[in-house]
Formats: sequence, structure tokens, C-alpha cells
Amino acid sequence: MKKISILVLAIFAITLTSCKKEDVTAKIKAENLKNAQKKVVANRVDAPVMTFEETVHDFGTIEEGVLAETKFKFTNTGKSDLIITNVKGSCGCTVPSNWKKEPIKPGETSEFTVKYNSKNRPNKINKSVTITCNTNKGKEVVRISGFVNPDPEAEKKRAEQRKKRAEAAAKRRAEQAKNGVKQAPKKAISINKK
Repeated sequence: MKKISILVLAIFAITLTSCKKEDVTAKIKAENLKNAQKKVVANRVDAPVMTFEETVHDFGTIEEGVLAETKFKFTNTGKSDLIITNVKGSCGCTVPSNWKKEPIKPGETSEFTVKYNSKNRPNKINKSVTITCNTNKGKEVVRISGFVNPDPEAEKKRAEQRKKRAEAAAKRRAEQAKNGVKQAPKKAISINKK
């Protein structure tokens, strides 16, 4: 027991003496800090810049079920190579593809494709595509917009499905009331279609 007590005291003493408070900022050389700040400023000035021909493409009015497609063209107007690491749509219906994986030199023009699947997505379109790259912001965003005319047959099916869901919910509430199950008050649901 004495050996354990002595061992614990020794570990405690080592811990106390090894945890000296040091001012780590004193170790930073002023010259190194100035050099790092210069590099950051230089990187901002020399960074690539994506200049798009258009940042919003309007498909206008399309019919539901159409696979709409556009190309976003851009030029690297910066002073260093532009590197695109990823291009991603805001949802599964907006799919970018065909972007250049190699560095894009200053002054060079490139493009990527964006496809929008309008199946089961009637009404207004407002989607974004985010480009992850080595510009100052680190990300650039372009948008697609338009309007999808609902397919009359698909609208009938959606109305039938809504009616069935409402009937099933009413039936569940009636069963719960019959069985004495306390239910939460009915909430108003707002549907925001994008």
C-alpha cells in the first residue's frame, strides 16, 4: 500500500512540475509573422477568379418530365491556375457534370454542364450549384431558374395520393380517439415549393 501511495505522489509531483505556463507567443519571430502576412496578401492578389458569362440560367417554362440542360461558361481572369475540386447541385434533381479536372490557366475558358430533372417537380425552379475551387472565396455559386408546367395526369395521381394520405391520417386519429390515446393538436402545415 505504501508503494502505491509513493508512486501516486511521484506521478503527481512530476505532473505539477511539467505543466509550466509559457507564453507561446514569445516564441514567434516577428520576421516570420511578417513573411506569412505578406504571403497571405500575395495569395489574395494572385488568386484565380472565375468570371462567368452568366451566373443565373433561366430555363423559361418547361413541361414536367423534361430533362433540361445548360452549360455554364467561365474564364479564369485571375493571375494563377484555377483548380476546381468539386461541383455540386443543391438537390438530387440538379446534377452538374463535365467540369475540367486539370488546372485552368489564367485567361483560359472552360465550362461545365448542369442537368435539371423536372419529373414530379412542378411549379417554380430555383436551384443552386456550388463550385468548390481555389478562388479567394473558396466557393462560387451559380443558379438555375424557371417554371415547370404540371403534367395533368401526374397532378391527378398526386391529388389521389394526397386524398389517400388524408383519409389514412383521419382513420388513425379516429382509432386513437376510440382507444383513448391522447394526440397532439393538429398543426398547420405550410408547403414551400422551390
